[in-house]
Amino acid sequence: MSLEDLIRRIPKAELHIHIEGSLEPELMFEIGRRNGVKSRFQTVDALREAYNFSDLQSFLDIYYEGASVLREEHDFYDMTMAYLRRAAADNVRHAEIFFDPQTHTDRGIAFETVISGITAALRDGPISTRLILCFLRHLSAESAMRTLEEALPFKDRLVAVGLDSGEVGNPPSKFATVFARARSEGLRAVAHAGEEGPPSYIREALDILGASRIDHGVRCMEDPALVDELVARRIPLTVCPLSNVKLRVFKTMKDHNLRTMLQRGIVATVNSDDPAYFGGYVVDNYLAVASALALTETEIQQLALNSFEASFLTASERARLIKS
Repeated sequence: MSLEDLIRRIPKAELHIHIEGSLEPELMFEIGRRNGVKSRFQTVDALREAYNFSDLQSFLDIYYEGASVLREEHDFYDMTMAYLRRAAADNVRHAEIFFDPQTHTDRGIAFETVISGITAALRDGPISTRLILCFLRHLSAESAMRTLEEALPFKDRLVAVGLDSGEVGNPPSKFATVFARARSEGLRAVAHAGEEGPPSYIREALDILGASRIDHGVRCMEDPALVDELVARRIPLTVCPLSNVKLRVFKTMKDHNLRTMLQRGIVATVNSDDPAYFGGYVVDNYLAVASALALTETEIQQLALNSFEASFLTASERARLIKS
């Protein structure tokens, strides 16, 4: 079996996927037409040409504009189902999916509309899933708390809360109170940290937010003591290689530190982040990093196993999905 065949066939879990970031331009235009929402881009090709990002913020500007077409429950259903089917084609057996309710509630869409559309698709979809509510860190902690209060009647549909959006200048500690409240309600915690932000943000996410998993985390290697802690505690990192290059975290894929993480013993995983914008889904990310870093079969297998270890599945659920 070739390395590409192994990558395509091996069972995988995806733990870092923003559902709004899976909204492909074709579906975005289709939903926009049925909702009467006009884009400033006249064609799908023109929109794709705009996906030449210089940093995280330049991506977020387009990302929030794209999400503006989502108005009705079935819009969220269609978007989510499209991702689930695409993930299944990559032999993703389990996905833990982020959604950003503030992106929608701040423009007048009811929280229930958003979560009902997404969870209906998760129920009907072809793979195992969990749902994670992310707070937008560029907004206030008070806004995050209001969002959590809206979410609590639906907490049985959630496994965790997370933190995303613009990292620089928005440390995890800003959201200490809301994460403490979420944990008191039985929700787990994850957080984006150490992508554009410094390694100290990873420490804050662990020590202040109580995160059991770090999203991105690639700048951890700048702090050897932090790396030692991540290894000792087996804190997983949900790494997104194509995203990291697209947003200039690394200049080229050959500069990526994923293989170094594996060699150091970090529980690193491969994920797609916002695949509609960054040029690929899970298999595309595996293929890109495997080629650039000359990963071995053993390393590919380790990444796939890490993805299940890092998930919020039970041990029996993991075993069943790996063998199914």
